[in-house]
Amino acid sequence: MDLTPLVHPFQSQGYVLLSATAARAALGLDLAALDRLRGSWERLPRDAYLRDGGHYRSRRHSCFVQRPGAEPAAVPHRAHWQPTSYNALHGGMERWFEPVEAAVSGAAAWRQLVGSLGELFAQLQPVERWYIEAHQFRIDTTGGIGRPTPEGAHRDGVDFVAVILAARHAVRGGETRVFDAHGSSGVRFTMEEPWSMLLMNDARVIHETTPIQGQGAAGQRDTLVLTYRARGFQAPEAAGG
Repeated sequence: MDLTPLVHPFQSQGYVLLSATAARAALGLDLAALDRLRGSWERLPRDAYLRDGGHYRSRRHSCFVQRPGAEPAAVPHRAHWQPTSYNALHGGMERWFEPVEAAVSGAAAWRQLVGSLGELFAQLQPVERWYIEAHQFRIDTTGGIGRPTPEGAHRDGVDFVAVILAARHAVRGGETRVFDAHGSSGVRFTMEEPWSMLLMNDARVIHETTPIQGQGAAGQRDTLVLTYRARGFQAPEAAGG
């Protein structure tokens, strides 16, 4: 697994967009094995915390810790929490989601994906351990419009973020936008290929994805979002709350 080709572009622009083929080559991924995990997105419970009144998002959430040179290890199930400074819409409250299914988080392809990204990010920022949060999302258009990022353009309050497309079916829209957090430059693109991924330095860029609409029948957009943080999991006590 040679991560060297990713380090320079990541350092120069704060993000890297990888096709599935490039991700497989750089991170040593087994795409066929990852494809076998896609059925788990059919079993995501509805997100009961949406403050915009919508019913378009389903998700699961689990946490891991990874030391350099080791595989990520699951930790006891915990709430997802963000401060309002990073998520004005849903920040400031503990959100308890059902965990990622054990058959998924225990799969070799999953461990390789999460672990290899941790190794890459450790080359960019040496750490004692990563505190990793994994979010499986499904955004659907049953109600008309689905919003992948209802909080708008944002940072996540972590060190690195990976947005990985698992599937996209019968939708239009869903344009991903990445902007310099300290300037005006930015890029726009639409992720369409399963297992393509956007990797970001959360301190350097702001990101969002535009709403999706169905094409004919109701559609859906499935993603896996992984966040890596060196300073522990975000939690109310860590923020002094």
